[in-house]
Amino acid sequence: MKIRMTTLIVMGTILVTGCVTKGTHTQTLADLEEARKATAKTAADFESFKKQAATDTDSLKKQLEATQQELGSSKKALEDATTRIAALEKEKEQTTAALTESRDQARDLTTKLEAEKSQVASLQEDKQRLMSGTTTAQEEIARLQKRAGELETETARAKDLEKRLAERDQEIGKLRQASADRESLAAKVAALTGALQGQEERLKAEEAEKARLEQERAAKEAEIQRLTKTHEDLTKSLEAEIAKGDIKIKQVRDRLTINMVEKVLFDSGQAKVKPAGLTVLKQVSDILKNVTDKQIRIEGHTDNVPIGVKLKERFPTNWELSTARATSVVRYLIEEGGVNRANLSAVGYSDTRPVAGNDTEEGRTSNRRIEITLYPKDLSEIASQITKP
Repeated sequence: MKIRMTTLIVMGTILVTGCVTKGTHTQTLADLEEARKATAKTAADFESFKKQAATDTDSLKKQLEATQQELGSSKKALEDATTRIAALEKEKEQTTAALTESRDQARDLTTKLEAEKSQVASLQEDKQRLMSGTTTAQEEIARLQKRAGELETETARAKDLEKRLAERDQEIGKLRQASADRESLAAKVAALTGALQGQEERLKAEEAEKARLEQERAAKEAEIQRLTKTHEDLTKSLEAEIAKGDIKIKQVRDRLTINMVEKVLFDSGQAKVKPAGLTVLKQVSDILKNVTDKQIRIEGHTDNVPIGVKLKERFPTNWELSTARATSVVRYLIEEGGVNRANLSAVGYSDTRPVAGNDTEEGRTSNRRIEITLYPKDLSEIASQITKP
């Protein structure tokens, strides 16, 4: 973003002040190249980060699916174990009740046996019966003891199942926590994905801005090259007048000014271009008619000497004289020179913009002049023109 701001400031300076000197222009190109490299590095870093985020997201999704399957299996095992424990508990209750009943019966039989032993002598037949009954009771006790052992075994199994169920509950708790952690991570991944998308959009916007600035830079560079060629052509065409000092051509950045002293185009106090001046304008128009990317302003300037009495009826002040001269030059450039009228404008400045002091004849001569100024059109319009097929 810092690079982008630097680029914008540089280009903004270009737009406000016009074309830069060769050194400043070179520095601007270097700044733009540095911005291009920084933007390319940012885009590469972003692509790498986006691939890593996609890989991490796929891995998390697979882990979450495996955890969900394991959780389902654990839940089913838990339900089966719970059902088994309930059945064992019920069976345990039934067995305990039967065991208690059998022990009570054994106690009663033992009591009866003791009573019968005291009557052994007199009740032999009863003894045999009692002996038989005792044998049956012992067998029943043995059976019940065996059953009690089996019940203890089942109870131990039940306790083991309870322990396993407790362990499963802990495992299920861990799985649920892991699931919650994965959901939290998935939310973070989603947020990160959104942030990455936003970053991608910003990168695209910066790329578009960079392309726009590069387009404008190319347009400005092409514009400067064309203006330099125009400067060279005008200098070559007006070589004689320039040598005499009657015409001066100056290029400052993206502006070009052709300064013609009054005597080149007009007789004193006149607004009609003299024949010798028409020849000069023909040379100028032959070059300017090929200039399509500049506005061309014709400026009329005078010294501060008031208009003489003989000319006041036609030109009340220097304002009218300077404007009439500028208009005459524009009319020739359009009607005879073939310059596009949409690119031309005329303005009279009277004596408001002197280039020398008016206290000497030499200074006043310099101030009586026509200036043809070429200055840029809107830069975006120039950029759009160079991109047309």
